[in-house]
Amino acid sequence: MFPMNLSWRLLCCAGVLAGLCSTSHAIDSASLEFGTGNRTDVTRVGLQWSWDRQWRKRNGTHIGAYWDLSLAEWRGNRFQNQPGNTQRFMAIGITPVFHLQNDDLTGLYSEAGVGLQHLFETYDNNGRRLSTNFQFASHLGIGYVFRNKLDLGMRIQHFSNGGIKKPNGGVNFIVVRAGYRF
Repeated sequence: MFPMNLSWRLLCCAGVLAGLCSTSHAIDSASLEFGTGNRTDVTRVGLQWSWDRQWRKRNGTHIGAYWDLSLAEWRGNRFQNQPGNTQRFMAIGITPVFHLQNDDLTGLYSEAGVGLQHLFETYDNNGRRLSTNFQFASHLGIGYVFRNKLDLGMRIQHFSNGGIKKPNGGVNFIVVRAGYRF
């Protein structure tokens, strides 16, 4: 269970994100994600907007796409490679995601995305450093959408500045995701 202050912070931030979006009435889904990797835990809330496009329609499937706007809290427990030192900060990002899915939008799917993230502090945990606040975030994922519109998925996610500045150790996470499609 989350500490109460973290839950309220995430809920408030999600509300602010929704309010800032001029097309908040067009939100297609919302998600909550938990990830871990490199002695760092990530909790993320997201809002998604479909592109309302279908490519490569075949045999009841197609490729669709959506925008994923996210707000996350990163919690490292080995800041500057020192046991017991912690690092906590927020991150915001936008990612275009391509989704191989059934035409009725239910059942098994796979997805891939590469987006932009802004970390509000530079990451330095467990011997891995990201020297810029700007990061590319890429992921591959699979999931299942139930008939009641509940979306459960798993992602492998990588953060890196793409070699813009060194050091650029990169960080990998395994992420579980729960979402609801409106």
